[in-house]
Amino acid sequence: MTSVRPHLRRSRIIERIAFWAFRIATYIVLAFATYIFLDIGIKGARTVFTTTAPFVNTTFLFDRPQTLYVFEHEGQKMTLGDTDFRAWKETHGEPAVDPTTVAYSAGGIWPCIVGTALLVVGSMVLALFVGISSAIYLSEYSRNGRFIKLVRIAILNLAGVPSIVFGLFGFGLFVIFFGWNVSLLAGWFTLGLMILPAIITASEESLRAVPQGLREGSLALGATKWQTIRKNVLPYALPGILTSSILGIARVAGETAPIMFTAAYAMRDEMPWQVSRASDFVFQGVMALPYHIYVVSSKIPQNEYTERVQYGAAFVFLALVMLIALTSIVLREKSRSRLSW
Repeated sequence: MTSVRPHLRRSRIIERIAFWAFRIATYIVLAFATYIFLDIGIKGARTVFTTTAPFVNTTFLFDRPQTLYVFEHEGQKMTLGDTDFRAWKETHGEPAVDPTTVAYSAGGIWPCIVGTALLVVGSMVLALFVGISSAIYLSEYSRNGRFIKLVRIAILNLAGVPSIVFGLFGFGLFVIFFGWNVSLLAGWFTLGLMILPAIITASEESLRAVPQGLREGSLALGATKWQTIRKNVLPYALPGILTSSILGIARVAGETAPIMFTAAYAMRDEMPWQVSRASDFVFQGVMALPYHIYVVSSKIPQNEYTERVQYGAAFVFLALVMLIALTSIVLREKSRSRLSW
């Protein structure tokens, strides 16, 4: 007894130390995440919201990016976007001193918002269709042989490939070899392939979690294999599949390297739907919030005007990702509420 008690005491001390180590590590992560979100939220809100009605900076949200002109006029400091500066010159003439120009620091980010939404939605539709189809085959039809094991290992390895590699792959295959150029279609396929491993793995696990009795009961009543999967397996696996889509949305929306090679332009005045033919819609490049933030943050001299755009774009970007992810969460909860084991 005397030899057991010191051992138990040491075990309890070690367990207590481990508990507090895990707890402190969790709090540190939460503290850093809170600081980042608060920093972006406070500084970004100053750009997005105003103190006068309608309390939203509609110019920033619904205008295109423009060059900012900063100059002195009659003792006052003027900051005008490209459009307003041209109109000002028609009535006042050229300023006495050449203005300082700051690229992308006037106007707004509406083309970036539209481009980001199109890239996320298109790539997720493609990835979910191919990913769920692959998961159904691996879970319901395939035999667990050597080839299938190699396929699963390859899927897991693809999940760890850096996004820049997918970007170069998409550039070589879709942009150059297929001749799609920098376009929505090339971006959709590149981003879709990038998140495909996570979608397949999560969807397959969701399908395997459905009790085998549901399959056997359906087959015993005379249903075909596909009818069993469609009516008795997929509905119960849908919440898990939607969970994988939430993870995919978070990764797709935040990637810069793949779209930089395949889909994004630093500046584009026309909106995606302003094309002469409907078939040209998918064969055009777009602006995107991650790439726009990257360009404004690293490709032009930094000052108070670029900081305003950076934080405002990051704030809107987080809000857009949260909105799309929230939609998936709501759909997941609704599908769960309709099902019972």
